[in-house]
Amino acid sequence: MTGKNYLDLKAEIWDTEKCASCGACVAVCPADAIYFEIGRDSTHPLNSGYCKDVNDGVPCGACYEVCPRIDRPSSEVLGDYIDIVSAKATMDVPRKQSGGAVTAILANALEQGMIDAIVTVVEDPWTLRPSSAVITSSEVLVHHAGSRYNWWVPLVASLKEAVITRKFTNVAVVGVPCVVQAVSRMRRSDLDLLRPFRKYIRLVVGLFCTETFDYEKLVQDKLIAQRQIEPLDIIRFDVKGKLEITLKDGSMTTISLKEVEDCVRPGCHICTDLTALDADISAGSIGSSGGFTTLVIRNTVGKQFVDEAVRNEKLSLKDDVNLELVEKLSAKKLERMPEE
Repeated sequence: MTGKNYLDLKAEIWDTEKCASCGACVAVCPADAIYFEIGRDSTHPLNSGYCKDVNDGVPCGACYEVCPRIDRPSSEVLGDYIDIVSAKATMDVPRKQSGGAVTAILANALEQGMIDAIVTVVEDPWTLRPSSAVITSSEVLVHHAGSRYNWWVPLVASLKEAVITRKFTNVAVVGVPCVVQAVSRMRRSDLDLLRPFRKYIRLVVGLFCTETFDYEKLVQDKLIAQRQIEPLDIIRFDVKGKLEITLKDGSMTTISLKEVEDCVRPGCHICTDLTALDADISAGSIGSSGGFTTLVIRNTVGKQFVDEAVRNEKLSLKDDVNLELVEKLSAKKLERMPEE
């Protein structure tokens, strides 16, 4: 991307409501000049007013290079894969979203020394406010198990902490499709500034995603203000044609997706990737029976991590994925494809 800098990224992506809020540009900016405001103006990053390229004439372009929205959206339904299975953690994962398979795979990888850090999103149990984090122990990982459907943070901002500051050399990244696309661009790039990310990201786990919601609009406005639902009383969110909110007393509140449409982050409206096509392993509840996770094992790297979790009795597999359902919902998301 020779000659490109944050001004190009701002004009093409930030100012046109295409930003995915993935945080990749925040993570790779060598000057720490790109950041997000917390709150209602978090739909795209801001710049501190400094850029190595713009201000000093020093070629950079890292932020532009990793942006997942530079390329035209994918038109693939499922992408490449070796196998698709239903999986379930055989270890205890109290807050698991479906089968706890992702937690089991990553916990095993940490314990076996296959990875030394995980970059993912965690949330405050009192407020459900999310944050980008680096996790280095299986105990902490299990504590933070579960899916995140709302945020106001750059999702992989902590990648810089993991790779550059703390110098971990075997990093796993867990994220929704836009995050996976950004990390894929890091891994493919020959830009020298991105070499540490290219070298030390060992595993990318993609999470099935239809859309994500703005924290302020969903939690503060829809749940607390309108429904008097306190974040601490929520066990989990799930999106299955509607937003399902399970509470600690065992009850469930259901909200139509139409009602929360105004909470969807703007950049989600152009995303066509349901199953994280560029991941090593993709995971989600779609296509598997209750208590199981659908795993799309996309390459030999992903297969090695899954096989090791099975071998160490952290994970069990079965072959009964409703592939037709996964394909149907993937095709549905492809309808967002913009015209040429």
